[in-house]
Amino acid sequence: MFVLFGISVRFRTVGEGMFHCPSCGGDRRYRRRAGRRYVTAVLPLIPLDRLGHTVQCRACRTRFNTGVLRTPTAARMESALPAAARAACCLALLAGDPADTAARVRAVDVVRGYGEDAYGPEELAGDLDMPESYQLEEIAATGAQLAVEAKEWFLAQIVRVALAAGELSTGQRDELHRIAGTLGLSPAHALGVILTTEGASR
Repeated sequence: MFVLFGISVRFRTVGEGMFHCPSCGGDRRYRRRAGRRYVTAVLPLIPLDRLGHTVQCRACRTRFNTGVLRTPTAARMESALPAAARAACCLALLAGDPADTAARVRAVDVVRGYGEDAYGPEELAGDLDMPESYQLEEIAATGAQLAVEAKEWFLAQIVRVALAAGELSTGQRDELHRIAGTLGLSPAHALGVILTTEGASR
């Protein structure tokens, strides 16, 4: 009688959710799976080392390292961008004259441009009373998800909000640099975006 031994790998599902699948190229449901090796003799007998977790797309069945979950879904970005725009516009307004009508109109337009169509003067007034720490958290969370080009475009929109009231003051420049740093742009990079946007507005 012969008994054949071997090594097999078994996976079990330990969680589920939504992620951006690099293979499908869209938001998909996933299964988070934990793997483990076994010594087998027809059936798994002796558990060996754990293999860690993988993420499997439920649509295309492709498996990925769990680091793929750090890529934001389209739905998450859709909600994050308007929130960051609201926060950055408020900081830019408060660094200058928050009562300036042209700047407030421009701020509302920027937020609406990021997809929040119902945003208006009343919502802006409420946002201006939000704590500064909260505003910065919103910007940082979104900045971590944006490509460099998207960060540049975002900062340029906020510079235009500040410029709507006239020339930039020292306080406004400092605030724009702080917003840029929170987004993840270097001081030199931020200066380039600010100067370019200023030049284009003249």
